Amino acid sequence: MKIAVMGAGAVGCFYGGMLARAGHEVVLIGRAQHVEALRRDGLLMEMAAFTGHVPVGASTAAEAVRGARLVLVCVKSTDTEAAAAQIAPHLAPEAIVLSLQNGVDNAARLQARLGREVGPAVVYVATEMAGPGHMRHHGRGELVIGPLAGAAELVALFGGAGVAVEVSDNVAGALWAKLILNCAYNALSAITQLPYGRLVQGEGVKDVMRDAVAECLAVAQRDGVRVPGEMWAAVEAIAHTMPTQTSSTAQDLARGKPSEIDHLNGYVVRRGAALGVATPVNRTLHALVKLLEGCATTSADVRLQSPH
Repeated sequence: MKIAVMGAGAVGCFYGGMLARAGHEVVLIGRAQHVEALRRDGLLMEMAAFTGHVPVGASTAAEAVRGARLVLVCVKSTDTEAAAAQIAPHLAPEAIVLSLQNGVDNAARLQARLGREVGPAVVYVATEMAGPGHMRHHGRGELVIGPLAGAAELVALFGGAGVAVEVSDNVAGALWAKLILNCAYNALSAITQLPYGRLVQGEGVKDVMRDAVAECLAVAQRDGVRVPGEMWAAVEAIAHTMPTQTSSTAQDLARGKPSEIDHLNGYVVRRGAALGVATPVNRTLHALVKLLEGCATTSADVRLQSPH
C-alpha cells in the first residue's frame, strides 16, 4: 500500500517508519533538512528493539500524497488548515485520511476543509527527532481510532507493522483523555525542561497536575463528553511508562519554535470560558508557556542577528 505522511516530525516518522519496515511504500512529507537526510540515508529509527536506517520516500511538496491509499496527517495543530488546503487537490477519492495530532478538534477541522471523512486517532507514543532524518523512540506507540470506514483494514495494516490499534465508539472521550494527559504534563515539562520521570518528583508538582486534571474533567463533563477510565491513575502511569520523555511543548520551546499550547491547556481555558467552568490552573500554565514561547522566539531572533 502507498502511504503518505503529511508532517515528517517525530510522530509522523515513527508511524511512517513502522509501516515502511513492514514493507509498505511510504512517503514522508516534511521540512527540507529532514527530507534531504531521508533521501540520502533513509529514516534512522532508534528504538529499544531496533536501530537502523529504513528506506522511505521523502518530499517537501504536499502533492506527494497523490495516489496514496492512506494519508496520515501529523502536522502541528496550528498548521491543520494550511495542511488541508495543501493536500486537498491531490487526494485520491478512495484515500483514507487519519489525523494523528494533539488536541481534540483537528479531525473535524480537516474534515471541514477537505469535505470528506477524516478519522480522528488518539496517539500514545513517546518519541522525538534527534536530528535530521533521525527518530528516537522512548516508549509505547498504540493508537485509538473511531469506527470510520476502513477501520478494520487499518487495524490489520498497523497490526502487521507492530502497532496496536483499538477501535472505540467513544473516540471523543479518548481524545479528551489524551488531551488531559497533555494538559497535566506538557506545560510543566516545557516550563522546567524536565522529562516526566523527574518532573513528578518536584515538590508540589503532583498537586498542580491534580488541579489541572480536575479542571479538564469538569470542562469535559459540562461539554457532555464521557472520559473513560480513572484519569488520575492514567496520568500517574505516564511518568512510569515514559520517564525519559520531555513533552513536545518542551521540545518546541527548546528549539525556539511555536508550540501547540493554544490547542492543549489553551483549548481547555477557552472551552471552560464558553461553558462557564473556571480553569485557573490551566490558564496559568497556558500563560506561562506563552510567555516563555515569546522569550524563546526573541532569543532565537537575537542569535540570528548576532555577528558572533
